[in-house]
Amino acid sequence: MADIIICNDLGPGKMFTVDNNIYTVIDIEHNKTAMRQMVVKVKVKNLRSGAVTDMSFTGGDKVQLIYLDKKKMSYLYDDGDFSVFMDTATYEQVSIPDERLKWEKQFLKDEQEVTVTYYGSEIIGIELPVKVALKIVHTDDAVRGDTINKPQKDATLETGLVIKVPMFIKNGETVYVRTDTGEYDSRANN
Repeated sequence: MADIIICNDLGPGKMFTVDNNIYTVIDIEHNKTAMRQMVVKVKVKNLRSGAVTDMSFTGGDKVQLIYLDKKKMSYLYDDGDFSVFMDTATYEQVSIPDERLKWEKQFLKDEQEVTVTYYGSEIIGIELPVKVALKIVHTDDAVRGDTINKPQKDATLETGLVIKVPMFIKNGETVYVRTDTGEYDSRANN
C-alpha cells in the first residue's frame, strides 16, 4: 500500500500521486523566510503524459507515495498502432500504444529485453537498458585527412535512428548507443 508523507520529505526519483495523476520528482527546492510558511517547489514529470511541470506545496502538505511494479519482458513486434511485449516466463503478452513509446521505439529491435513498468494493472511504459547494441545499415566512407577536432558523420541504424559516429565506423558494424541521449557510445565487438 502507498505511504503518506509530508512534501518536505520528497526527493529526486520518488513517485507520488496528486489529483489522480502520478508523478516522479525531478528536482525539489525548499524556500523558507522568517515571515512566511515554507514553500516547497517540486519539478515533476507526469508518468502518464510525460509532461514536465512545476508544483508548489506549503510546508507540511501531505502527498501519497506510490510504488511501481516492474516486469522483464521481450519486445516481439509492432502491429502499426501498438508495440507488443511478452513475458518470457509466462508467455503473457501486453500491447502498449506506439504514441507512448516514441523515444523508446528508436532503440527497440526484435527480442530485445526491456522492463515494463506498471502502476497497479495500468501499464506506465518501458525502461530500456542504459546502452543498446545496434547495427549500422548505412554510413558514408571516411575521407582521408579529415581528422581535425574529432570529426563525425551520420549513420543510419537498423531501427531507422540517425546518429553521429566517428569517421572510422563502417557499414555493417555494430555500435553501442546511449538510450538516454541517443548518442554514439562505443564500438561493439562484432
